[in-house]
Amino acid sequence: MCGIVGYVGSRQAEGVLIKGLKRLEYRGYDSAGISLLNGSIHTLKCKGKVENLERLAEVSHPSGGLGIGHTRWATHGEPNDVNAHPHNSSDGSFTLVHNGIIENYATLKAELKRKGYTFKSETDTEVIAHWITEVMLRTGASFPEALPQALAQLTGTFGLAIVHRDYPDRLFVARRGSPLLIGVGDGEHFVASDPAPVVEYTNKVVYLDDDEIAVVKADGYVVTNMRSIELDKKVHELVLNLEQIEKKGYAHFMLKEIIEQPESVSDCLRGRLKTDPVHIQLGGIESVMDRLVNAKRLIIAGCGTSWHAGLVGEYLFEHLARIPVEVEYASEFRYKDPLITSDDVLLVISQSGETADTLAALRTAKEKGAMVLGVCNVV
Repeated sequence: MCGIVGYVGSRQAEGVLIKGLKRLEYRGYDSAGISLLNGSIHTLKCKGKVENLERLAEVSHPSGGLGIGHTRWATHGEPNDVNAHPHNSSDGSFTLVHNGIIENYATLKAELKRKGYTFKSETDTEVIAHWITEVMLRTGASFPEALPQALAQLTGTFGLAIVHRDYPDRLFVARRGSPLLIGVGDGEHFVASDPAPVVEYTNKVVYLDDDEIAVVKADGYVVTNMRSIELDKKVHELVLNLEQIEKKGYAHFMLKEIIEQPESVSDCLRGRLKTDPVHIQLGGIESVMDRLVNAKRLIIAGCGTSWHAGLVGEYLFEHLARIPVEVEYASEFRYKDPLITSDDVLLVISQSGETADTLAALRTAKEKGAMVLGVCNVV
């Protein structure tokens, strides 16, 4: 539940980043921070909402046309100023923001401590910064060369955006399991964990896939895999508009979403519910209908409110379809070594489509031969 935004171009990055973080605030809100590169790296971060960060920025006025920002929902370490992102490398040459969870961070941290590294925070993110530095020292590689080597040794999920003092014209971004996109502009480019921060500026985006790294400049971008092989990525056109991501005058997003439930249900059924003759058309399942109808068991996985929706679904499916249903917390699913067969169907539910634990449950079920269907409220 964290958010990333990045910018490189001719605008003052501070304004773009702060505004982008406000649009990501529904995702994570216990702390926020930005880093701008203008000769040196200037970092501001603090506990609390983005408005607290905005007040800091109004005092110091960090300038520059390149920077990264982050909103955090705490996982490793309590919400405070120190644990907020961005986090610096040990020598201060680069700083990074991170979505996801590094599962082997404790092992890496212990090794780094033995080598003399010190840690200011309790986060797994600071471990990434120091680990990249260690790989550079160990191999003699430059930062761009060391980055894929270091990331290959991380276990878990990450969406990363990095600014480096020695590369003042570019952002480095990488993804495994935690989505990132590049917003393609005219003489400027954006990085974000979802379209909300970029839709005001461009409707053209490139989605990174797992284990891909991108170097993003004002005039273009290059995407490679972990073996540094350049990839040809498709540019997608966003169907989201700015009005859809604003709070429309409501005090907070939760109230807006409650009030909009009738409209949301109507939008969901529009074009799928035929009345003459009565017919429900769900294009996403037509090609797998036979396997779905013949399934021996339905498993529903999700986190938070998605899990609660799954509990409602369990009653409805068992009552109406007379098929056994189990509802699982996605965060626990893969760790219990679940009994799954090719006769099972896993239904994963995510509001964002990028919930890391839910994606992990999806991959586990696919590896065991089950059919997987996803329910998500974004394209």
